[in-house]
Amino acid sequence: MKIVNLSEQNSIINQYMAEMRDVDYQKNRFLFRNNIQRIGEFEAFEISKTLDYEPTKVTTPLGEATVNLPTDKVVLATIFRAGLPFHNGFLNVFDHAGNAFVSAYREYTDAEHHNVGIHVEYLATPDIEGKTLIIADPMLATGGSMEMGYKAILTKGTPKCVHVACVIACPEGIEHIRKTFPDAETTVWCAAIDERLNEHKYIVPGFGDAGDLCYGGKL
Repeated sequence: MKIVNLSEQNSIINQYMAEMRDVDYQKNRFLFRNNIQRIGEFEAFEISKTLDYEPTKVTTPLGEATVNLPTDKVVLATIFRAGLPFHNGFLNVFDHAGNAFVSAYREYTDAEHHNVGIHVEYLATPDIEGKTLIIADPMLATGGSMEMGYKAILTKGTPKCVHVACVIACPEGIEHIRKTFPDAETTVWCAAIDERLNEHKYIVPGFGDAGDLCYGGKL
């Protein structure tokens, strides 16, 4: 498994991350969602460099140009609800991609909110056989929702390769992906790798619950 941590090189992503982590900046949901989307666009651009390409003739008003175009068929998958603005960033780049959506959410199984279970409720996906699958979810915390979403999507075929895309990851989540995803065909992309999970399975220092920060609290 390959891990690409974009924070290891300086880029404008550092500014977006600093803003999203700031407790005062987080009060503006529009700005928070917009930065999630912009990081999705940057990660999509980086992933585009890994695709297979072949030269193609394009007719212009003045002649003919040769352009290298991607030959991979891409499917963008996301996990409701936090993944929606992140997914939209990827879709701005891979605008011809197929799209898959999974509802997978965490449920605490104890009163102290220390143990987390994952519940999958909804799946809509095209055929993914032989395609490049990108699963976009802002937070790679325990890795449980990513695993369950991936297993649900696998009922519709076997992808050529898998890109796990997130904004923030932690060592526990990365290790879970290493154990549960096909090693040789999987790349994890993130804008930062944070220290750890706390007792409630949130990433520290992180920026809190991405879904709530994007769309407000839930019951």
